[in-house]
Amino acid sequence: MCTASPVLFVSVTVITGVIGFLTWLALGLSDWGHWARVGTAAAIALAVAATLWHYVISCMRRHCRHQDGFGHIATPSRAGHGAPPFSAT
Repeated sequence: MCTASPVLFVSVTVITGVIGFLTWLALGLSDWGHWARVGTAAAIALAVAATLWHYVISCMRRHCRHQDGFGHIATPSRAGHGAPPFSAT
């Protein structure tokens, strides 16, 4: 069974928050009003969040698909307890 770690989603949230805050700070140098800066920073933060969320979900789906399809090849046999999987003799 393939499960997702919550660390991935926490990192998406942290990155989104940092990007939104830095955008808001950079827009402070403009002549825009307060609500225009907040709205633009929020829109950019949401775009970053959607992009990162899509990337994380698609990578997890691909990883789980590969793990389910080829998991039996990647795991060595436990027979022999430490013997190499292929013997030259």
